Amino acid sequence: MSSRPELPLDGFLVLDFSQFLAGPVSAMRLADLGARVIKIERPGVGDIGRTLAFAGLESDGDTLSFHIMNRNKESFAADLKNQSDLAEVKALVAKADVIIQNFRPGVIERLGLGYEDVKKINPRIVYGSASGYGTTGPWIERPGQDLLAQSMSGLPWLNGQEGHPPIPVGLAVADIFTSTHLAHGITALLLRRERTGVGGFVEASLIESMLDLQFELISAKLFDSATAVKRGAGAHAFLSAPYGLYKTTTGYLAIAMTPVPKLGQLLGLDLSMYEDPQSWWSEQSAIVKKLSDLLSTQSTDHWLAILDKADIWCAPVLTLPELIESEGFKELDMTQETVRRGKSGAEIKIPTTRSPMKIDGKTIKHRKGAPHVGEDTEKIRKEFLS
Repeated sequence: MSSRPELPLDGFLVLDFSQFLAGPVSAMRLADLGARVIKIERPGVGDIGRTLAFAGLESDGDTLSFHIMNRNKESFAADLKNQSDLAEVKALVAKADVIIQNFRPGVIERLGLGYEDVKKINPRIVYGSASGYGTTGPWIERPGQDLLAQSMSGLPWLNGQEGHPPIPVGLAVADIFTSTHLAHGITALLLRRERTGVGGFVEASLIESMLDLQFELISAKLFDSATAVKRGAGAHAFLSAPYGLYKTTTGYLAIAMTPVPKLGQLLGLDLSMYEDPQSWWSEQSAIVKKLSDLLSTQSTDHWLAILDKADIWCAPVLTLPELIESEGFKELDMTQETVRRGKSGAEIKIPTTRSPMKIDGKTIKHRKGAPHVGEDTEKIRKEFLS
């Protein structure tokens, strides 16, 4: 893998023992920032994420999910239950800066690669561990899966309107936020190690990430025990009218925090009877109904022309095709293309998003695609183990 000295984690070696999403994406974030990531996989089958497909999409024998989560990595095939393979892995551990793992609690320790064991091999190691529900307590045996963690955290009750069933977020937010927290903790420990020479152990879990995401709600409940989720006519249980999404003749319009009478004046709708901000709560359903009836008569662009001019907090609700075709998306330059040599010998090109960060004013993009299982084993042996 080529060196990228302009990236902040260039020169750091990461061993990625993780599978499927939270762990691999955390390692991917470090790779985006310049770290060299070697994925430790089971011979033959590899990461289970190679077969679990997002939207049923796959290419060259691996799922699209695997391609995009494991871009810019190398693969070293090792059976951790085989003593010879395990000895090679421990030799790599001795030279690594970071380990990432997301086995179920207790599994990695039984393999002799828990933090306490690894620290004896490499005292400077920074060890990152992702789990579903932590390592203690009554939930630890539950499967660490995104929908399940969202549900355990209560998050689905915050989505939708009064009378609707709980609605989970339609993306793997628990996994994605956990990957970010884990990468954040790892980089913080690397910084501490540069100052003190001491490594460390960082843990992140799906459930803690979902609780952190709800820090306002949970803090409100702790501050006032009477706080409860009461979904109303809007799109947010804790924000008053006019906050919400409104159907137009061409799609939907989002309106955020805005004084109701001012909004009515701009739209040509008499809402003067709602001068008292308290009525924006008590009369939320009536206000939303009046706005909905009016906004449904014209296009989204029609209403945006009025509201944008007045600097009202509003936006179109873009569909996926509209987003991809929008000038704003193109200006952000959020895409990149990774390439790997396919099993047939042809180049396999995978379009995906880039890192959402810029470093020194520049976007971060990489061309190296996800590896085949064990693709780099012999090269890594020659470099580190001979």
